[in-house]
Order: sequence, then C-alpha cells, then structure tokens
Amino acid sequence: MTVLTAMTVFCGLLLGAGLWLVFVRLPLMRATSFAERIEPQLKSQNVESRLLATPTDIAPFGPLERILRTVFRDALRSLARFNFGTRSLNERLAKAGSGKSAVDFRAEQLLWAAMGIVGAIAAAVMNATLGRFNPMLAVGSVLLCAFGGFLLRDYMLGMQIKRRERRMLAEFPSLAELMALAVGAGESATAAFDRVCRTARGELTKEFALVLAATRAGMPLVEALHGFSGRTDLGPLLRFVDGVVVAVERGTPLADVLRAQASDVRDSAKRELMEAAGRKEIAMMVPLVFGVLPLTVIFAVYPGLAALHFGF
Repeated sequence: MTVLTAMTVFCGLLLGAGLWLVFVRLPLMRATSFAERIEPQLKSQNVESRLLATPTDIAPFGPLERILRTVFRDALRSLARFNFGTRSLNERLAKAGSGKSAVDFRAEQLLWAAMGIVGAIAAAVMNATLGRFNPMLAVGSVLLCAFGGFLLRDYMLGMQIKRRERRMLAEFPSLAELMALAVGAGESATAAFDRVCRTARGELTKEFALVLAATRAGMPLVEALHGFSGRTDLGPLLRFVDGVVVAVERGTPLADVLRAQASDVRDSAKRELMEAAGRKEIAMMVPLVFGVLPLTVIFAVYPGLAALHFGF
C-alpha cells in the first residue's frame, strides 16, 4: 500500500466518521425519552445569564467530548445488554416469556455463531473455486459472521421482548375492566385473577396465571404480585400491581382503580398513535418534496421551454 493510498483511506474513514456522527446526532434519529420531554417543565428557571455562570463541567477534550458524550452513553447502554452474567439474562428471558435458562440461550447463541461461520466458510470456498480467494478477507468474514450471528440472537430476543410488551399493553385495558367487574360483583382479588385466567387468553393472562399458581402454592398474593412486577418494566403494569397491593393490604376499593388504569392505558395508546401518525406525516414529505414536486415542476415548465426552443 502506497502512501497516497493510505492517505486516501484515512481521509475516507475520517469523512465517513464525520458524516455518521452528523447523521446520528440529528434529532429525528434519536428517540426522545419521557424524562427529556418533561424536563423543561419541571426544572427550575434560572434568571441568571449563562455567560456569567462558572463552568462546572469542563471536558478534558473540549468540544469533541461534548459532541461524542451522547454517542458514548448510547453505546455503553447497548453494551450493557451483552453482559455475560446470568442474572440480567434471566431477567430478559423472563420478560420475553421464555422458559429457557441462561445456559440454553447461550448455547443457542453459539449455534447461531456456528451457522455464521459455516456460511462464511462456504462463501470463502466458493470464491476459492472461482480463483478469487483472499486469506485476510476470508478470516475477517469468518470472524465477522460469527460475531454477527452471536449478536443477532440477542437482537431477536430484544425484539421478542418488545413484541410481547406491546401485546401485554394491548390486552391490559380489557383484562383490567374484567377484573373490575369481578371485584365489583363481590369477588376477592385472587378470585378475580382466577376468573381472568379462565376466560381470557394472551401474554398478560399467562403472567396472571403465574401469579395465581404462586398463590396456590402457598405464596402470599402480595409477594406473587411483586414477583410479577419484577418480570416487567411497563409503567401501567407496575401501577396496576401497586394498586392491587394497596387494595389487598389496606382494603381500599379496587374496581375504580382498575377502571381508571384501563382508561389511562387507552388514552396513552391514543397519544402514541397520534405521535406515530405525526412522524409518518413528516416522513411522507420526503418523497413528496424530492419526488413528486420536481416531476410536477418539470411537466409544468418543459412545454414552455420546448415552445421557446422551436420558436412557436
């Protein structure tokens, strides 16, 4: 490799890194969390000018660290999911509703990595038969495919968790109202869980069945509900568990609480649907502005230009 080629590759990598950094820092490429949305309304307003304030957070690398700080934070959050400890993996498997153990999941990841290695070796052998074999490229592709297969299984687990959580949120309002009817008719919380498990089907019903099975095995209902809250991170379900626990421990009315929570979840689903529709509307402007509008201008202007060209 000559010096010119090395400088060209270095400049290309530098340009690619800069364009990637600009792209990932765009607001539309970053999901805004709920805490970031409400932060401007909750923080206290300081009337003092920021020019007069003493800097408390001085980055050792200057503006570069402030630019890359968000990227590093997102990268660390993503790498935290690949913790090889069994505790976090067992929690994720429980959220996915899978009965597999951490050892079984790691074995599946190794199998997926082996499938990637087999595919890379097959591609290398095919290239060798065609006379285009490159040892460095073959070794790099094998390692990349193995690592990609290992991470792809983890990504599929994350997608499974998201799909299951969406189904649980979709089922929650109907099940909460069914429990409210059962409690309002005079049944206890345990009997309401039993009625829901006998009349409904779904992911949330499976979790209620686990709670009911734990209570029948001798565990108090409050502890079983806390175990259920430990298997999910969904805010509506955590509030549901807190409401049932308070009703069981203090004897407060439960039916009204369940109806209110079901209404809140339905309102939240409507807000999310409206936000998704707003994002889709903005995304639809891209083909309209860069595709349809230029063609419309061309069809409108071209006849006049043709007439001027031919002297009509």
